Amino acid sequence: MIGVVAIGRNEGEGLRACLASARRDCAAVVYVDSGSIDGSAELAKSLGVHVVDLDLSKPFTAARARNEGFAKLKEIDPKMDAVQFVDGDCEIVQGWIEKAKAELEAIPKAAVICGRRRERFPTASIYNKLCDLEWNTPIGPAIACGGDALIRTTAFEEVGGYDPAVIAGEEPEMCVRLREKGWTVHRIDAEMTLHDAAITRFSQWWKRSLRSGHAYAQGYFLHGTQTEKNRDGDGSYRTQPFRRREIKSIEKWVTVPILLTLVSVAVLSAVARHWCFLGFLPLLLYPLLAIKVAGDRLGRELPGETAADAALYGIFVVLGKFPQWFGIRRFRSAQKRGERVGLIEYKGPQGLHVGNRT
Repeated sequence: MIGVVAIGRNEGEGLRACLASARRDCAAVVYVDSGSIDGSAELAKSLGVHVVDLDLSKPFTAARARNEGFAKLKEIDPKMDAVQFVDGDCEIVQGWIEKAKAELEAIPKAAVICGRRRERFPTASIYNKLCDLEWNTPIGPAIACGGDALIRTTAFEEVGGYDPAVIAGEEPEMCVRLREKGWTVHRIDAEMTLHDAAITRFSQWWKRSLRSGHAYAQGYFLHGTQTEKNRDGDGSYRTQPFRRREIKSIEKWVTVPILLTLVSVAVLSAVARHWCFLGFLPLLLYPLLAIKVAGDRLGRELPGETAADAALYGIFVVLGKFPQWFGIRRFRSAQKRGERVGLIEYKGPQGLHVGNRT
């Protein structure tokens, strides 16, 4: 038997579509609410869904919500074979669960099966479009999944589920532990969910990117001694410590070109002021990096993507390193003070979500 765990906070009418799609495919559906004030819990109950209200005295995280939803499903049916986790702002595509279940049964060591999450309104903003591109990942064996995935119950229980202390990037963190135990993660060529990012402002995109930087830093802190395979733009794989590659890239590209520029401008101002403008040449490294990222993206020949998509992706990968750098700093600063960073949210009152946002 397969059950569904949906999580959310102030999801609005989007939650209705999410739970209706879950009820269409599965009898056992649990909705975990993280302090909503818009009647989300009441809506879920009216749809015949089991509701778990998280204890307000403990910090909210998507990981904690998913774990408590899983525990509730096990109460409903202790023999549950697999669980479809889904964020409350997503609608499960009809036929997905059957396809994912078949793949899970065909691969005995598969812990996770995920598919294509699509943005419902990719043309509403460039930020929505970027989300849609971000989720267009290669088909086949993967190192991690996102918030929407079908997970084998025995594998989930073996690793103790999600780490409730991880405020972002909890899915890759759990996948590290799954792979350490010999389980595998697979992305199949199938439509999985429709998502509404609802990102219309640069400030929202900035905060979401900052959140991903925090996730990289926390992931490295937890599993920096472990290794994983990272896929390069040419399709090859390199084994290295978990999240070290991302952190090194962010720190290098935020600091090196800027430091080179400052030094160059200072030196030229002192010895040849009329050539001072040449001191800004190191900043050309940024567009060159964007071109390289775009070229690597095109080389992966991902279905449905154009050269314009790759160019947009390349530009924002480079821009995103700056908020990600601040996210890394935020985590490390909190660690030194012995503090814990609270939930980093980027949506407005209609959607203060705790689902997958990296």
